[in-house]
Amino acid sequence: MGSIKELQSVEIAKIKPYKNNAKIHGKNQLKKLQESISEFGFLTPCLIDQDFNLIAGHGRVEAAKALGMKEVPCVYIENLNETQRRAYILADNRLGELGEWDMDLVNAELEDLADLNFDINLTGFSVQDFDSSWFKEHNRNDAEKQEGNEEYNSFLDKFEIEKTTDDCYTPDNIYTAVADWVAEEYGLKKELFFRPFYPGGDYQNESYKGKIVVDNPPFSILSEIEQWFNDHDVKYFLFAPNTSNFPSKRKCCAICTGVGITYENGAQVLTSFVTNLENLAARTAPKLYQMINEANIENTKGREMPHYEYPDEVVTAAMLSYLSKYGIDFKLSYEDSSEKIGMLDCQKECGKGIFGGGVPDFRESGSGESGSGESGSGESGSGESGSGESNYLHMGIK
Repeated sequence: MGSIKELQSVEIAKIKPYKNNAKIHGKNQLKKLQESISEFGFLTPCLIDQDFNLIAGHGRVEAAKALGMKEVPCVYIENLNETQRRAYILADNRLGELGEWDMDLVNAELEDLADLNFDINLTGFSVQDFDSSWFKEHNRNDAEKQEGNEEYNSFLDKFEIEKTTDDCYTPDNIYTAVADWVAEEYGLKKELFFRPFYPGGDYQNESYKGKIVVDNPPFSILSEIEQWFNDHDVKYFLFAPNTSNFPSKRKCCAICTGVGITYENGAQVLTSFVTNLENLAARTAPKLYQMINEANIENTKGREMPHYEYPDEVVTAAMLSYLSKYGIDFKLSYEDSSEKIGMLDCQKECGKGIFGGGVPDFRESGSGESGSGESGSGESGSGESGSGESNYLHMGIK
């Protein structure tokens, strides 16, 4: 059993990285490690033996080098034989990957950090790193849109980030349909399929030995990816935009399906494929088209816009922006409100939130300071449903 001897600052030049270290540290990860060290300091010591062989901390040492550091904190480890040392290098990297995230708690922590004006990218998370289910749960534009209120929804659309084909998160059943077709068509085992394109990944630093890439790459660099795969003898079957998958001088086959796919971010893209699994320039794939189309119909069937009822006492940033658009003055003092409201009770169950946040208005009906001619009386009306619409009515919007 190994034991810790002491903590010392060791010159990086003396440290010997393990030549067979199987953990690859891509450019994006090293950049994040550098940012983390710059913000927090080098807080996690590396593990080395008495001969300065590096056991744990290869990525941190590389990041420290890039930052111009000459020394890093290290803990000396004793009593590990050669076999145990090699096994621990694998275990140290692998065991941490086996844990799972409680995304509700991650969401709460990131929201609190954002409220404190902390750069959440320094945590290793970013908007691009959220998995598909969390992405949908926190699409605030969808969360706040109101059924039948076209003017209000149009107002929110102005603030929606434009989606690109690089933001296409593939629905699970779409990928399964594609993988099933590829396995059957080419007589391959799906266990060999590999997906190197993920948020924060670096496809050029992955290991492809014995693997076949079946994945949805960033469309903006598709030609570059194909060229790199061809140059490095990587077998692939890639999603591609229908307008640019047809080969020119590229050594690949265009699988022309042009099937419409609604990706998990809402982007709708006519999709085809490119592959080097067969020696053809182009072909059709009717069965593949049918399988994907059936999966896509299943995904888009019965989608409805969520509708939330807002009490008259809740004022949101979106509401006040809407009032400004229609020339209505409305003022709310600190005395008449309290802490920020992040979500309504009815939104908690599905993980939604109030777009832009809100505050309570504790004034009695009719006492609000608002006015724009005929509708400036501030009368609240009956507010039968307590919906967002009733808020606009009692503020003077008809």
